[in-house]
Amino acid sequence: MNAIILSVGDELVLGQTVDTNSAWISQQLAAIGCDIIGHRTVGDDQALIEIAIAEAASLADVIIVSGGIGPTEDDLTRQAIAAVNEVELVVDEKWLAEIEGFFRKLGRRMPETNRIQAMIPAGAQLLWNTCGTAAGVMAMIKSIDVEGEDDNEELVATEVPLFATPGVPKEMKAMFTRDVLPWLKQRTGGAVILSRILHTFGQGESAVAEKLGELMTRGRNPSVGTTVSGGIVSLRLNARYPSLEEATAKLEETAARCHAELGDLIYGQDDVPLATVVARLLLQDPSHPTVATAESCTGGLVARMLTDIPGSSAYFKYGWVTYANQAKTDLLGVPAQTLIDHGAVSEATVLAMAKGARDRAGATYALSLSGIAGPDGGTPEKPVGTVWIALAHTDGVTARRFILTGDREMIRDRAAKMALTMLRFRLLGKELPF
Repeated sequence: MNAIILSVGDELVLGQTVDTNSAWISQQLAAIGCDIIGHRTVGDDQALIEIAIAEAASLADVIIVSGGIGPTEDDLTRQAIAAVNEVELVVDEKWLAEIEGFFRKLGRRMPETNRIQAMIPAGAQLLWNTCGTAAGVMAMIKSIDVEGEDDNEELVATEVPLFATPGVPKEMKAMFTRDVLPWLKQRTGGAVILSRILHTFGQGESAVAEKLGELMTRGRNPSVGTTVSGGIVSLRLNARYPSLEEATAKLEETAARCHAELGDLIYGQDDVPLATVVARLLLQDPSHPTVATAESCTGGLVARMLTDIPGSSAYFKYGWVTYANQAKTDLLGVPAQTLIDHGAVSEATVLAMAKGARDRAGATYALSLSGIAGPDGGTPEKPVGTVWIALAHTDGVTARRFILTGDREMIRDRAAKMALTMLRFRLLGKELPF
Protein backbone atom coordinates (compact mmCIF):
# COMPACT_ATOMS: atom_id res chain seq x y z
CA MET A 1 0.00 0.00 0.00
CA ASN A 2 1.30 3.45 -0.89
CA ALA A 3 0.20 6.79 0.51
CA ILE A 4 0.22 10.49 -0.25
CA ILE A 5 0.11 13.03 2.56
CA LEU A 6 -1.59 16.39 2.00
CA SER A 7 -1.09 19.29 4.38
CA VAL A 8 -3.54 22.18 4.16
CA GLY A 9 -3.04 25.74 5.38
CA ASP A 10 -1.79 29.12 4.23
CA GLU A 11 0.49 29.26 7.27
CA LEU A 12 2.33 26.18 5.94
CA VAL A 13 2.64 27.47 2.38
CA LEU A 14 3.93 30.82 3.61
CA GLY A 15 6.49 29.19 5.90
CA GLN A 16 4.98 30.72 9.02
CA THR A 17 4.46 27.28 10.57
CA VAL A 18 6.71 24.25 10.15
CA ASP A 19 4.81 21.16 8.98
CA THR A 20 5.67 18.64 11.69
CA ASN A 21 2.45 16.69 11.05
CA SER A 22 3.63 15.24 7.74
CA ALA A 23 6.90 14.04 9.26
CA TRP A 24 5.08 12.32 12.13
CA ILE A 25 2.48 10.75 9.83
CA SER A 26 5.23 9.48 7.53
CA GLN A 27 6.97 7.79 10.45
CA GLN A 28 3.76 6.05 11.51
CA LEU A 29 3.00 4.88 7.98
CA ALA A 30 6.52 3.60 7.38
CA ALA A 31 6.42 1.63 10.62
CA ILE A 32 3.49 -0.46 9.35
CA GLY A 33 4.92 -1.09 5.90
CA CYS A 34 3.12 1.67 4.03
CA ASP A 35 5.17 3.35 1.30
CA ILE A 36 4.98 7.15 1.23
CA ILE A 37 5.15 8.27 -2.39
CA GLY A 38 4.57 11.96 -1.89
CA HIS A 39 3.96 14.98 0.33
CA ARG A 40 2.06 18.01 -0.87
CA THR A 41 1.26 21.29 0.85
CA VAL A 42 -1.72 23.35 -0.30
CA GLY A 43 -3.00 26.72 0.85
CA ASP A 44 -6.53 27.50 2.01
CA ASP A 45 -7.98 27.49 -1.50
CA GLN A 46 -10.82 25.04 -2.18
CA ALA A 47 -10.06 24.66 -5.88
CA LEU A 48 -6.41 23.82 -5.19
CA ILE A 49 -7.38 21.38 -2.43
CA GLU A 50 -9.77 19.66 -4.85
CA ILE A 51 -7.02 19.35 -7.46
CA ALA A 52 -4.59 17.95 -4.88
CA ILE A 53 -7.11 15.36 -3.68
CA ALA A 54 -8.05 14.26 -7.20
CA GLU A 55 -4.41 13.98 -8.23
CA ALA A 56 -3.53 12.01 -5.10
CA ALA A 57 -6.45 9.65 -5.72
CA SER A 58 -5.04 8.85 -9.17
CA LEU A 59 -1.64 7.92 -7.73
CA ALA A 60 -2.03 6.51 -4.21
CA ASP A 61 -3.81 3.70 -2.41
CA VAL A 62 -4.62 5.95 0.55
CA ILE A 63 -4.64 9.71 1.18
CA ILE A 64 -3.96 11.33 4.55
CA VAL A 65 -4.92 14.99 4.95
CA SER A 66 -4.13 17.23 7.91
CA GLY A 67 -5.61 20.67 8.35
CA GLY A 68 -8.52 22.68 7.00
CA ILE A 69 -11.34 21.21 9.10
CA GLY A 70 -11.72 23.99 11.65
CA PRO A 71 -14.73 26.33 12.04
CA THR A 72 -13.52 29.38 10.10
CA GLU A 73 -14.16 30.46 6.53
CA ASP A 74 -10.70 29.42 5.40
CA ASP A 75 -11.16 25.82 6.61
CA LEU A 76 -12.16 24.23 3.32
CA THR A 77 -11.00 20.61 3.36
CA ARG A 78 -14.44 19.06 3.98
CA GLN A 79 -15.97 21.21 1.23
CA ALA A 80 -13.24 20.13 -1.19
CA ILE A 81 -13.83 16.45 -0.40
CA ALA A 82 -17.55 16.87 -1.04
CA ALA A 83 -16.90 18.68 -4.32
CA VAL A 84 -14.52 15.99 -5.59
CA ASN A 85 -17.12 13.32 -4.87
CA GLU A 86 -19.94 15.57 -6.19
CA VAL A 87 -21.99 15.29 -2.99
CA GLU A 88 -23.43 17.71 -0.46
CA LEU A 89 -22.33 18.32 3.11
CA VAL A 90 -24.68 16.82 5.68
CA VAL A 91 -24.96 17.35 9.42
CA ASP A 92 -23.91 14.62 11.83
CA GLU A 93 -26.43 15.22 14.60
CA LYS A 94 -24.48 13.26 17.22
CA TRP A 95 -21.35 15.30 16.71
CA LEU A 96 -23.34 18.53 16.61
CA ALA A 97 -24.76 17.65 20.02
CA GLU A 98 -21.23 16.91 21.22
CA ILE A 99 -19.99 20.34 20.13
CA GLU A 100 -22.98 22.06 21.72
CA GLY A 101 -22.30 20.15 24.94
CA PHE A 102 -18.66 21.23 24.83
CA PHE A 103 -19.63 24.89 24.79
CA ARG A 104 -22.36 24.36 27.35
CA LYS A 105 -19.75 23.10 29.83
CA LEU A 106 -17.91 26.36 29.30
CA GLY A 107 -21.08 28.28 30.09
CA ARG A 108 -21.33 29.54 26.52
CA ARG A 109 -23.59 29.12 23.54
CA MET A 110 -22.05 27.41 20.52
CA PRO A 111 -21.18 30.00 17.84
CA GLU A 112 -23.01 29.32 14.59
CA THR A 113 -19.66 29.12 12.81
CA ASN A 114 -18.88 25.89 14.70
CA ARG A 115 -21.83 24.16 13.06
CA ILE A 116 -19.67 23.47 10.01
CA GLN A 117 -17.54 21.17 12.18
CA ALA A 118 -20.48 18.80 12.47
CA MET A 119 -20.87 18.56 8.70
CA ILE A 120 -19.31 15.86 6.55
CA PRO A 121 -19.60 14.89 2.89
CA ALA A 122 -22.60 12.66 2.25
CA GLY A 123 -21.58 9.01 2.40
CA ALA A 124 -18.48 9.74 4.50
CA GLN A 125 -17.76 8.57 8.03
CA LEU A 126 -17.17 11.04 10.86
CA LEU A 127 -14.08 10.51 13.02
CA TRP A 128 -14.56 11.66 16.60
CA ASN A 129 -12.13 14.15 18.06
CA THR A 130 -11.39 13.42 21.72
CA CYS A 131 -9.23 16.55 22.11
CA GLY A 132 -11.25 19.25 20.34
CA THR A 133 -14.28 20.14 18.24
CA ALA A 134 -12.85 19.48 14.75
CA ALA A 135 -14.17 16.06 13.74
CA GLY A 136 -12.27 14.13 11.12
CA VAL A 137 -13.56 12.55 7.94
CA MET A 138 -13.07 9.16 6.33
CA ALA A 139 -14.31 9.23 2.73
CA MET A 140 -13.89 7.05 -0.33
CA ILE A 141 -12.67 9.33 -3.12
CA LYS A 142 -13.96 8.41 -6.55
CA SER A 143 -11.27 8.12 -9.17
CA ILE A 144 -11.13 7.01 -12.79
CA ASP A 145 -8.14 4.90 -13.78
CA VAL A 146 -7.04 3.87 -17.25
CA GLU A 147 -6.23 0.17 -17.59
CA GLY A 148 -4.87 -1.77 -20.54
CA GLU A 149 -2.71 -0.56 -23.41
CA ASP A 150 -3.30 1.21 -26.72
CA ASP A 151 -6.52 -0.02 -28.37
CA ASN A 152 -7.45 -2.12 -25.33
CA GLU A 153 -7.55 0.78 -22.89
CA GLU A 154 -10.63 1.11 -20.71
CA LEU A 155 -11.74 3.43 -17.96
CA VAL A 156 -12.19 1.79 -14.57
CA ALA A 157 -13.88 3.50 -11.62
CA THR A 158 -12.06 3.05 -8.32
CA GLU A 159 -12.38 4.39 -4.80
CA VAL A 160 -9.42 5.56 -2.75
CA PRO A 161 -9.76 5.98 1.03
CA LEU A 162 -9.06 9.47 2.36
CA PHE A 163 -8.64 10.38 6.01
CA ALA A 164 -8.94 14.07 6.89
CA THR A 165 -7.56 14.95 10.33
CA PRO A 166 -7.16 18.21 12.27
CA GLY A 167 -4.11 20.40 11.76
CA VAL A 168 -3.53 20.76 15.50
CA PRO A 169 -0.77 18.17 16.19
CA LYS A 170 -2.22 16.87 19.46
CA GLU A 171 -5.67 16.36 17.92
CA MET A 172 -4.26 14.87 14.72
CA LYS A 173 -2.06 12.36 16.55
CA ALA A 174 -4.88 11.18 18.81
CA MET A 175 -7.26 10.69 15.88
CA PHE A 176 -4.65 9.07 13.66
CA THR A 177 -3.59 6.63 16.39
CA ARG A 178 -7.13 5.68 17.38
CA ASP A 179 -8.91 5.53 14.00
CA VAL A 180 -6.56 5.71 11.04
CA LEU A 181 -3.67 3.47 12.09
CA PRO A 182 -5.78 0.41 13.02
CA TRP A 183 -7.67 0.67 9.73
CA LEU A 184 -4.44 0.79 7.76
CA LYS A 185 -2.77 -2.02 9.72
CA GLN A 186 -5.51 -4.41 8.66
CA ARG A 187 -4.76 -3.65 5.02
CA THR A 188 -0.96 -3.50 4.80
CA GLY A 189 -0.39 -7.24 4.74
CA GLY A 190 1.18 -7.40 8.18
CA ALA A 191 4.70 -6.57 7.04
CA VAL A 192 7.18 -5.70 9.78
CA ILE A 193 9.50 -2.75 9.23
CA LEU A 194 12.51 -2.23 11.50
CA SER A 195 14.83 0.75 11.24
CA ARG A 196 18.19 1.73 12.62
CA ILE A 197 20.30 4.84 12.15
CA LEU A 198 24.09 4.65 12.29
CA HIS A 199 26.06 7.90 12.60
CA THR A 200 29.52 8.66 11.20
CA PHE A 201 31.71 11.74 11.37
CA GLY A 202 34.94 12.67 9.66
CA GLN A 203 34.35 11.76 6.02
CA GLY A 204 31.92 13.06 3.41
CA GLU A 205 28.79 11.37 2.13
CA SER A 206 30.34 10.24 -1.16
CA ALA A 207 33.35 8.68 0.62
CA VAL A 208 31.06 6.82 3.02
CA ALA A 209 28.86 5.62 0.16
CA GLU A 210 31.91 4.39 -1.75
CA LYS A 211 33.06 2.33 1.22
CA LEU A 212 29.60 0.76 1.57
CA GLY A 213 29.54 -0.31 -2.08
CA GLU A 214 26.68 -2.67 -2.96
CA LEU A 215 25.01 -2.08 0.39
CA MET A 216 23.78 1.19 -1.13
CA THR A 217 22.16 -0.56 -4.11
CA ARG A 218 18.70 0.80 -4.80
CA GLY A 219 15.94 -1.72 -4.16
CA ARG A 220 18.00 -3.72 -1.68
CA ASN A 221 16.26 -5.15 1.39
CA PRO A 222 17.29 -4.09 3.98
CA SER A 223 17.84 -0.71 2.34
CA VAL A 224 20.70 1.60 3.29
CA GLY A 225 20.38 5.33 2.63
CA THR A 226 22.45 8.32 3.70
CA THR A 227 21.60 11.78 4.99
CA VAL A 228 23.91 14.61 6.06
CA SER A 229 23.38 17.14 8.84
CA GLY A 230 25.98 19.20 10.65
CA GLY A 231 28.81 17.24 9.03
CA ILE A 232 27.41 13.98 10.38
CA VAL A 233 26.72 11.36 7.71
CA SER A 234 23.93 9.12 8.95
CA LEU A 235 22.99 5.74 7.53
CA ARG A 236 19.32 4.79 7.69
CA LEU A 237 18.78 1.04 7.58
CA ASN A 238 15.24 -0.21 6.86
CA ALA A 239 14.34 -3.90 6.89
CA ARG A 240 10.89 -4.98 5.67
CA TYR A 241 9.95 -8.64 6.12
CA PRO A 242 6.88 -10.75 6.94
CA SER A 243 8.02 -11.57 10.48
CA LEU A 244 9.74 -9.75 13.32
CA GLU A 245 12.34 -12.50 13.58
CA GLU A 246 13.35 -12.25 9.93
CA ALA A 247 13.37 -8.44 9.94
CA THR A 248 15.53 -8.41 13.08
CA ALA A 249 18.01 -10.92 11.69
CA LYS A 250 18.37 -9.14 8.35
CA LEU A 251 18.72 -5.73 9.99
CA GLU A 252 21.46 -7.02 12.31
CA GLU A 253 23.25 -8.62 9.36
CA THR A 254 23.22 -5.38 7.36
CA ALA A 255 24.28 -3.30 10.38
CA ALA A 256 27.20 -5.67 10.95
CA ARG A 257 28.29 -5.27 7.32
CA CYS A 258 28.14 -1.48 7.64
CA HIS A 259 30.34 -1.68 10.74
CA ALA A 260 32.74 -3.99 8.90
CA GLU A 261 33.10 -1.56 5.98
CA LEU A 262 33.27 1.68 7.99
CA GLY A 263 34.86 0.51 11.23
CA ASP A 264 35.17 3.17 13.91
CA LEU A 265 33.96 5.89 11.57
CA ILE A 266 30.59 4.82 12.98
CA TYR A 267 30.42 6.42 16.39
CA GLY A 268 26.87 5.60 17.46
CA GLN A 269 23.30 4.86 16.50
CA ASP A 270 19.82 6.32 16.66
CA ASP A 271 19.54 9.36 18.97
CA VAL A 272 22.95 9.21 20.70
CA PRO A 273 25.02 12.40 20.10
CA LEU A 274 28.77 12.30 19.51
CA ALA A 275 29.48 14.07 22.82
CA THR A 276 27.52 11.40 24.69
CA VAL A 277 29.61 8.67 23.07
CA VAL A 278 32.82 10.44 24.14
CA ALA A 279 31.44 10.98 27.64
CA ARG A 280 30.61 7.29 27.99
CA LEU A 281 34.15 6.33 26.98
CA LEU A 282 35.55 8.68 29.61
CA LEU A 283 33.16 7.53 32.34
CA GLN A 284 33.67 3.83 31.59
CA ASP A 285 37.47 4.05 31.63
CA PRO A 286 38.68 2.51 34.93
CA SER A 287 41.57 4.99 35.06
CA HIS A 288 39.06 7.87 35.39
CA PRO A 289 40.60 10.16 32.75
CA THR A 290 39.89 13.89 32.79
CA VAL A 291 39.69 16.56 30.09
CA ALA A 292 40.48 20.24 29.72
CA THR A 293 39.79 22.49 26.75
CA ALA A 294 41.49 25.57 25.32
CA GLU A 295 39.46 27.16 22.56
CA SER A 296 39.82 30.12 20.27
CA CYS A 297 37.62 29.96 17.14
CA THR A 298 35.00 27.70 18.76
CA GLY A 299 34.47 30.04 21.70
CA GLY A 300 33.80 27.35 24.30
CA LEU A 301 31.67 25.09 22.11
CA VAL A 302 33.73 21.96 22.84
CA ALA A 303 33.47 22.61 26.57
CA ARG A 304 29.73 23.11 26.26
CA MET A 305 29.29 19.85 24.34
CA LEU A 306 31.26 17.94 26.95
CA THR A 307 29.44 19.52 29.89
CA ASP A 308 25.95 19.15 28.39
CA ILE A 309 26.19 15.51 29.50
CA PRO A 310 24.89 14.63 32.99
CA GLY A 311 27.79 13.48 35.16
CA SER A 312 30.36 15.54 33.23
CA SER A 313 31.88 16.83 36.48
CA ALA A 314 33.54 13.41 36.78
CA TYR A 315 35.75 14.05 33.75
CA PHE A 316 35.72 17.77 32.86
CA LYS A 317 38.29 19.86 34.75
CA TYR A 318 38.91 23.24 33.11
CA GLY A 319 37.89 25.18 30.04
CA TRP A 320 39.57 28.28 28.62
CA VAL A 321 38.33 30.54 25.85
CA THR A 322 41.48 32.34 24.71
CA TYR A 323 40.26 34.32 21.75
CA ALA A 324 42.88 37.07 21.91
CA ASN A 325 46.58 36.35 21.50
CA GLN A 326 47.27 37.97 24.86
CA ALA A 327 44.91 35.49 26.52
CA LYS A 328 46.77 32.60 24.91
CA THR A 329 49.99 33.91 26.41
CA ASP A 330 48.67 34.99 29.82
CA LEU A 331 46.39 32.02 30.54
CA LEU A 332 48.00 29.13 28.67
CA GLY A 333 51.64 30.13 28.48
CA VAL A 334 51.85 30.23 24.69
CA PRO A 335 55.17 31.99 23.94
CA ALA A 336 54.66 35.41 22.40
CA GLN A 337 57.36 34.58 19.86
CA THR A 338 55.37 31.53 18.71
CA LEU A 339 52.43 33.78 17.91
CA ILE A 340 54.69 36.26 16.14
CA ASP A 341 56.51 33.63 14.09
CA HIS A 342 53.59 31.32 13.24
CA GLY A 343 50.36 33.19 13.94
CA ALA A 344 47.41 32.20 16.09
CA VAL A 345 46.14 29.70 13.53
CA SER A 346 49.08 27.35 13.37
CA GLU A 347 50.33 23.99 14.49
CA ALA A 348 52.86 25.52 16.87
CA THR A 349 50.22 27.62 18.61
CA VAL A 350 47.68 24.84 19.18
CA LEU A 351 50.43 22.51 20.40
CA ALA A 352 51.42 25.11 22.98
CA MET A 353 47.77 25.77 23.89
CA ALA A 354 47.04 22.08 24.49
CA LYS A 355 50.21 21.54 26.51
CA GLY A 356 49.55 24.64 28.59
CA ALA A 357 45.95 23.62 29.26
CA ARG A 358 46.90 20.08 30.28
CA ASP A 359 49.68 21.24 32.57
CA ARG A 360 47.57 23.90 34.26
CA ALA A 361 44.48 21.73 34.65
CA GLY A 362 46.31 18.58 35.70
CA ALA A 363 44.09 16.73 33.23
CA THR A 364 44.70 13.49 31.37
CA TYR A 365 43.78 15.08 28.07
CA ALA A 366 43.55 18.62 26.75
CA LEU A 367 42.01 19.73 23.47
CA SER A 368 42.93 23.01 21.82
CA LEU A 369 41.50 24.69 18.74
CA SER A 370 42.41 27.75 16.70
CA GLY A 371 41.02 28.58 13.29
CA ILE A 372 39.41 30.98 10.86
CA ALA A 373 35.64 30.57 11.04
CA GLY A 374 34.93 33.48 8.69
CA PRO A 375 33.33 35.06 6.91
CA ASP A 376 36.45 37.27 6.84
CA GLY A 377 40.04 36.77 7.86
CA GLY A 378 41.11 34.15 5.33
CA THR A 379 44.24 34.31 3.19
CA PRO A 380 45.49 32.17 0.29
CA GLU A 381 47.73 30.33 2.76
CA LYS A 382 45.07 30.08 5.46
CA PRO A 383 41.63 30.21 3.83
CA VAL A 384 38.39 30.52 5.77
CA GLY A 385 37.67 27.10 7.28
CA THR A 386 41.28 26.41 8.26
CA VAL A 387 41.27 24.94 11.76
CA TRP A 388 44.17 23.51 13.75
CA ILE A 389 43.25 21.08 16.55
CA ALA A 390 45.68 19.61 19.07
CA LEU A 391 45.30 16.89 21.67
CA ALA A 392 47.67 16.69 24.62
CA HIS A 393 47.91 13.28 26.29
CA THR A 394 50.25 11.15 28.36
CA ASP A 395 52.50 10.46 25.35
CA GLY A 396 52.86 14.06 24.23
CA VAL A 397 50.89 16.38 21.98
CA THR A 398 49.56 15.74 18.47
CA ALA A 399 47.98 18.24 16.08
CA ARG A 400 46.04 18.11 12.83
CA ARG A 401 44.96 20.73 10.33
CA PHE A 402 41.49 20.57 8.81
CA ILE A 403 39.86 22.60 6.04
CA LEU A 404 36.18 22.78 6.93
CA THR A 405 33.38 24.12 4.74
CA GLY A 406 30.21 26.07 5.42
CA ASP A 407 29.31 29.34 7.08
CA ARG A 408 30.74 30.57 10.38
CA GLU A 409 28.32 28.58 12.53
CA MET A 410 28.87 25.38 10.55
CA ILE A 411 32.66 25.68 10.66
CA ARG A 412 32.65 26.20 14.43
CA ASP A 413 30.28 23.29 14.97
CA ARG A 414 32.28 20.93 12.76
CA ALA A 415 35.55 21.98 14.37
CA ALA A 416 34.14 21.14 17.80
CA LYS A 417 32.92 17.75 16.58
CA MET A 418 36.30 17.07 14.98
CA ALA A 419 38.00 17.78 18.31
CA LEU A 420 35.66 15.33 20.04
CA THR A 421 36.39 12.81 17.29
CA MET A 422 40.13 13.11 17.86
CA LEU A 423 39.57 12.48 21.57
CA ARG A 424 37.26 9.55 20.83
CA PHE A 425 39.84 7.77 18.69
CA ARG A 426 42.51 8.40 21.33
CA LEU A 427 40.23 6.83 23.96
CA LEU A 428 39.74 3.87 21.63
CA GLY A 429 43.52 3.56 21.28
CA LYS A 430 43.39 4.11 17.53
CA GLU A 431 44.63 6.58 14.93
CA LEU A 432 42.28 8.81 12.99
CA PRO A 433 41.35 6.91 9.80
CA PHE A 434 41.23 10.05 7.66
